Amino acid sequence: MEKLIIHGGCRLNGEVSISGAKNAAVAIIPACILINGKCRLENLPDIEDTKLYIKILKLLNADITYIDANTVEIDCTNINSHAPSRELTRKMRGSSYLMGALLGRFGEFVMDTPGGCDFGTRPIDQHIKSFVALGADIEVTGSLIKGSCNELKGSSIYFDVVSVGATINAILAAVTANGRTIIENAAKEPHIVDLANFLNATGANIRGAGTDTIRINGVENLRGGTYTIIPDQIEAGTFMIAAAATRGDVTISNVIPRHLEPITAKLTETGAKVYESDDSVRVFVPEGTVFKSINFIALPYPGYPTDMQPQLVTLLTTVAGTSTAREGVWDDRFRYVNELKRMGAKIRVEGRLAIVDGVDKLYGSAVTANDLRAGAAMIIAGLMAEGTTEISDIYHIDRGYENFEDKFVKLGADIKRVTVLSDVD
Repeated sequence: MEKLIIHGGCRLNGEVSISGAKNAAVAIIPACILINGKCRLENLPDIEDTKLYIKILKLLNADITYIDANTVEIDCTNINSHAPSRELTRKMRGSSYLMGALLGRFGEFVMDTPGGCDFGTRPIDQHIKSFVALGADIEVTGSLIKGSCNELKGSSIYFDVVSVGATINAILAAVTANGRTIIENAAKEPHIVDLANFLNATGANIRGAGTDTIRINGVENLRGGTYTIIPDQIEAGTFMIAAAATRGDVTISNVIPRHLEPITAKLTETGAKVYESDDSVRVFVPEGTVFKSINFIALPYPGYPTDMQPQLVTLLTTVAGTSTAREGVWDDRFRYVNELKRMGAKIRVEGRLAIVDGVDKLYGSAVTANDLRAGAAMIIAGLMAEGTTEISDIYHIDRGYENFEDKFVKLGADIKRVTVLSDVD
């Protein structure tokens, strides 16, 4: 078992380069199933979720060649199965995108309910709604989901709630369907735009990605090509908040500043300084800055990202006064709060609302990374804290951040990965 050991009290300083977007990569990789030909993906994040997805495609008989750690060539021409590994798909929420891709390629799929981080109920009813609208029959038996159709036909799809996953699956299923599909109340996240751009580069006809109405004219074939994945908005935001939380001075490069505007707005509200350039942002906390308590709500894009909610709450734990954080996407995303309490934070949770009363400082403790973004929050807390913090279950962090602790070390953090014997060894 591996842990991260952090000696807190440092002030981050320097420059960090952001990797490719996890959320875009796990949508674009399964999209390659729809393409007859070789797809070269560049700026692919070297993380556990992308490695897992590549493994799933290999088992479906895809031809995979790594050019380097961040460049891969995927040829799905000879894929011969519509039933991905149930063992592997259980490990990752993004495996749900295989449903739309396999339905578009073979007209059928058989797979297990996707896994991933546990934030409470994560229904797939909107995914199923889009498949049915396009002409598929869906059968759910326990954890097994089966889809089949004679022919996918373009249709009108209206989502009852904004859903990133359902929007992605609807795009994947509709892109080669016969006729025109209109998706309304669609999610607008940057990685949805990146998926649409990738598919358009291979011959798809998708318009409106990034708005709440997406129009897709189905095409018969998609061709291979080369595509560069966008920078990771959430990784960038995590370093932005870490810089502010340690009262540091960090330039975050290889970013799209427009994608970071909701994070920039909240950091500026606390009192941190954020300076934007063409492809970088600098977060700087002048000496003597007194941070201000704030209120925020996590919402679908272009709102403040739910995947950045734990990190901002962590920053607010040492800001004088009372701040509030409302979770507007998931039912149960405050489980990490108990870990912050171990470090001296004063937070109470009332349903989807967290009320944070600022304390003078956090103290190092043994904590757990409950999920991917909670793990990032624990790292930030450890950097802020007085003393030593030990973070366990760091496999969650490895799922979505590339060389995370190494990047922090280059900014001056005292953080080390160690292997320890588990209780059952």
